[in-house]
Formats: sequence, C-alpha cells, structure tokens
Amino acid sequence: MAGTFVTFEGIDGCGKTTQVDLVAAALAEKGVRVVRLREPGGTAISEKIRTLLLDPANMEMRPQAELLLYEASRAQLVSQVIRPALEADAVVLCDRFFDSTFAYQAGARGIDEETVRKANELGSCGCVPDLTIVFDLDPSVAWGRATRNGADRLEAEGLSFQERVRAGYHRAAELEPERIALVDADGMIEEVFGRACAALAPVLPQLENLDVQAFMERQADVERAMADIAQGLGDND
Repeated sequence: MAGTFVTFEGIDGCGKTTQVDLVAAALAEKGVRVVRLREPGGTAISEKIRTLLLDPANMEMRPQAELLLYEASRAQLVSQVIRPALEADAVVLCDRFFDSTFAYQAGARGIDEETVRKANELGSCGCVPDLTIVFDLDPSVAWGRATRNGADRLEAEGLSFQERVRAGYHRAAELEPERIALVDADGMIEEVFGRACAALAPVLPQLENLDVQAFMERQADVERAMADIAQGLGDND
C-alpha cells in the first residue's frame, strides 16, 4: 500500500484528539490528502458498536465481549475505509487503533497478552501502522480532564484503571520500540504538538521543518474567523 498509516494513543484525557486535529490541519496546509478517523467508529457499523462500548449503562459487559466488539469495529473500519485510503496514497491518521486494545484489554482488564495480540491480528486484517504515537501523561492529571464533564463507561472505571492502561502502553512500547514512540503530553498544547511533529517526521517529512508557533497562530486566526461567522449567522436568525 502506497499511503502512510499513523495511529495516536494514550489514556483518556491525555489530549491526543486535539493533537490529531492539529496534525491533520498541518498536513492539509501542505496539500497532503488526509483521512482522519477514530476508533471505535469511522463507519456506520463501527459507530453503532462504539455506542455499545462507551455507554455507561453497559457496565456489566465482560472483558472478552468488550475485546471482541473492539475487533469487530476495527475489522469493518480497516476493510471499508483504512485499506482503500492507503491504496489511494492517502495519509491515514487514526485516533486509537489496536495498541489501545492491548493497553486496555490486556494491560487494564488482565486478558492474556497473547490472546489480545491474536485478536488484534484478526481485527486489524493484517494492517499495521507505520508509526504509533503514545501521548504519555500522569493518569491523575489526565483522568481529571477526561471526567470533568461526566464519564463514559471506560472513564468511569476510575484512576487505578487508567494507571493500568498507562502501564499497558509502556509495555507495548517496550515490545515494539521501532514502531511506538512515547511523547510527553505534559505542557502547553503547542509544546506537545512540537514534540509530536518531531516524532512524526520520520514517516511524515512534511512536518519536519514546520514552524509550530506560526502554524498555531494561523490556527487561532481560523478559529476566530469561524467564531465570527457563527456569531454573524446567529445574529441573522
């Protein structure tokens, strides 16, 4: 496949979704065709599975059922969206992929590592990221952010659960250091973004010489313009 596949990982509240958005915007500025996805989700079927997985009403869900639902969602996303996008030479940025499953279902839930790895092979349909960024942050800080406005089913598992998830990510990075890069997620958004760009440069050279400060200023200008447009539309109602 001609495209580039990059995944972004981290415990809930680490700020990775904001960083994925910034990476996507920076690449789009460079004229790169970007397909930005999230897991679980990204297709009609996968989004329905996401609802099941994150609904706090489903606290009785067993770890093995949880694992298989994630893999079902992933298989649909890979075959329907990711593989075709890579074959079309796009850059695919995915907010979570199978390393989340390893960290959450093996690291935090305690399912045997080899069982999870085999399930990941099936669910990913053999599709492996070119690079995975794990945004690493103190769980007490991240969990406070993640639950500020309520908690989904996994966030509601508590701080100790998030600590085990973080340990799971560190374990994954130890097993595959050439593919998985840990990025310090502590600090201002632009600081973390700069670290992410440095880590991404080997597979996304468009980010190698990015002027982060200038880019962030352009992003702020766009946000202000969009806010002004929204306010103007509201005033005309």
